[in-house]
Amino acid sequence: MRLTIFDIENWKEIGATLARNKTRTFLTGFGIFWGTAMLAILLGGARGAKDMLMRNFDGFATNSGAVFAGRTSEPYKGHQKGRWWDLDVTDVKRIQENFPEFETVTEQLSSGNGRFESQKYSYSGTVMGVSPDFAKVMTPVIFNGRFINNADMSLDRKVAVIGKKVANELYPDNHNPIGEKMKINGVYYNIVGVAGQNSEVNMNGRVDESVLISATAFRRAFHRGDNVDVIMFVAKDGYKISDLKSRLRHVIYTRHAISPTDEGAMWIFDISESFEMVNNLFRGVSLLAMFIGMSTLLAGIIGIGNIMWVIVKERTQEIGIRRAIGAKPRDIIVQILSEGMMLTSVAGVAGICFAALVLGVTQVLTTNEVGTPHFQMNLWQAATIMATFIILGTMAGMIPSIKAMRIKPIEALNDK
Repeated sequence: MRLTIFDIENWKEIGATLARNKTRTFLTGFGIFWGTAMLAILLGGARGAKDMLMRNFDGFATNSGAVFAGRTSEPYKGHQKGRWWDLDVTDVKRIQENFPEFETVTEQLSSGNGRFESQKYSYSGTVMGVSPDFAKVMTPVIFNGRFINNADMSLDRKVAVIGKKVANELYPDNHNPIGEKMKINGVYYNIVGVAGQNSEVNMNGRVDESVLISATAFRRAFHRGDNVDVIMFVAKDGYKISDLKSRLRHVIYTRHAISPTDEGAMWIFDISESFEMVNNLFRGVSLLAMFIGMSTLLAGIIGIGNIMWVIVKERTQEIGIRRAIGAKPRDIIVQILSEGMMLTSVAGVAGICFAALVLGVTQVLTTNEVGTPHFQMNLWQAATIMATFIILGTMAGMIPSIKAMRIKPIEALNDK
């Protein structure tokens, strides 16, 4: 026996039935279309917005942090409040010795008064003094050459890694200036690399707009002694920087005679807190998007139930005649449910396609040199949305279909 659901003539009849009242069918289908599109756009949009925000931290180790010296806000051991103080190399060593929880501890120095000169051009920007471990905290993008290495530090070499923007300004006609010599504040350095960064976050300057030299060369060139501007670190797996802040302050404050309760004297920047905050934020955004989308969908599903109810009411006599000539209750149920499923499926697929188009355009418009945010649903999400809509659409048509099945032929023929 041929099942009604696979009967081509049955589907033609369904199309004809839905076409009898085009306005009603369109409005009901539009409710499903809009509910599907809204849910897909909100879910895909939340993912893309998260990617846009997370690319601000691209390249940084997710469990990294840094400390910056500030200004004391409390008097302590004869020192007045408002005292400026500096981090130094000894602080770096003390953190390395007292914090086995850190896999990397490194220093950074910087000066915004750098003047860079090639044979033809000049440019002003930031000079950074770094060690090779800088790349373990924030991974630079190496366009040409290499980064600062241990030999540069130990041998005190006059070598430089220049930012991409600096390279474009100093060597506009040379796409690979490796081996060229440049002046930094009148002193010649050999260029060994061209680098940049994806992250929008910077530690005393962006790599793209800076020139990086070894920390040892920086101290000599800028007469900085043992001072450092920033101490950067990466915690091992299983450890949180937030749990180590009080110990960090104790270890550093003890050397510099700073009050243990003076939290303002040193700023501790914790990247992991920012990552966690973003994750929590967009977890809430995703739930809100799901709620709004499902609410919109529910309105469309109710519309499906209403139109099926009206169709059953309008076709009472027709259904009675079908029953009188031998149609089984199952045939009547499949007929009514098929109409709801067809309307839900067509409108749902259209909504998914529309959402994919909108998300695709948004992704193209928000793409830049830093990265491409993923304003898209994955296949699993799209399939889940469609399956949910079809199931709910079928359920919405269940009560009208049961009512249609219970219509008695004699009552239907007498119905006016």
